[in-house]
Amino acid sequence: MTFLTLWLSLAALIYVYAGFPFLVIVLGKWRQRHVRKRPITPRVSLIIAAYNEEDDIAQRLENALALDYPQESLEIIVASDGSNDATESIVACYANRGVRLLSLPRRGKILAINDAVVQAKGEILVFSDANSIYDPQALLKLVRNFADPQVGGVGGNTIYADQALSDSTSQGENLYWSYDKWLKQMESLTGSIISAHGAIYAIRRLLYRPLVNLAVTDDFAISTRVIEQGYRLVFEQEALAYEFALPTAEREFARKVRLMTRGLQSVLLRKSLLNPFRYGFYSLELFTHKLLRRLVPLMLVTLLASSLALSSRGPFYVAMTAGQLLFYSLAGFGYLLRRQPAGQTRLLYIPFFYCMANIAALAALINVICGHQIQQWEPQRHALSPE
Repeated sequence: MTFLTLWLSLAALIYVYAGFPFLVIVLGKWRQRHVRKRPITPRVSLIIAAYNEEDDIAQRLENALALDYPQESLEIIVASDGSNDATESIVACYANRGVRLLSLPRRGKILAINDAVVQAKGEILVFSDANSIYDPQALLKLVRNFADPQVGGVGGNTIYADQALSDSTSQGENLYWSYDKWLKQMESLTGSIISAHGAIYAIRRLLYRPLVNLAVTDDFAISTRVIEQGYRLVFEQEALAYEFALPTAEREFARKVRLMTRGLQSVLLRKSLLNPFRYGFYSLELFTHKLLRRLVPLMLVTLLASSLALSSRGPFYVAMTAGQLLFYSLAGFGYLLRRQPAGQTRLLYIPFFYCMANIAALAALINVICGHQIQQWEPQRHALSPE
């Protein structure tokens, strides 16, 4: 039984990190579902949900107003979810430049977005974080994908920069996002990416459906609704948005627990998408990326325990056990040295970030099993200017 447990755990890990990407690459090269893009400028509503963003909102609006997009075709709406700082007074100063402020009670980001969409007049809805800074061409790059009638949503490319005095967590985050964006490019060729990232994504106005569950991730729930209605959700690598990565492991860990908890709740909301008879390969994408990957910490614990139990049976199992213990030791040193130059090396920050992410996934899994929901949102990152 221990032997079987070890090899099942190892096989599952190999599938998650190697088998699944290989399947995506092979199917993408076979399907080659390229998007038929062309330059278009439909009316766009840029929706910025904000809560106590007085430090960033002016920079966000200046950036939005300076985008290379016809001003007569661009509507900017700031939905303030009960901000009690200077956010709303700052936004009000932009009224004469066409920015609309929705001053709303504190109810949650999703409900603020719902209210903004009701007011929006654009054919295309673009959703942005208040701390995101767009490349001047970002909207043009996003909307050109909607020239393809099969495309219902488009996810942009978020670039993370390190803040001053950041520990090694930000490097791990950047490495992870590089991998994730590469995977999104491959997934687009199979038909659809799994979901969009909240810093920059767009959907057709006619596909938006109001959300009422505050415990889910808004970008996942909104963007996957496109796929549920039979349209493609694709990745646009050239539509760039810039944000700072969180500077400390403690803050990044808390953010990951919150996002993964809400993300698992979101999958439950969109559980119909797990039906492969209706959604084909996308169902496997969703299952692997959003469910199986959240079970990786259980696989890791099982693999270590079973290899320890079998280590008396020969050098192979001894080596397997030693390899795992070495990896976790490097992760521990990576954590201890995360603020030191030595901790900035890949040998330490990769194991550290990997273990931190999986501990966060385990905490999120426990939250969902115990019925703990995270409904309120607190912005964590700050804006920056693109290089």
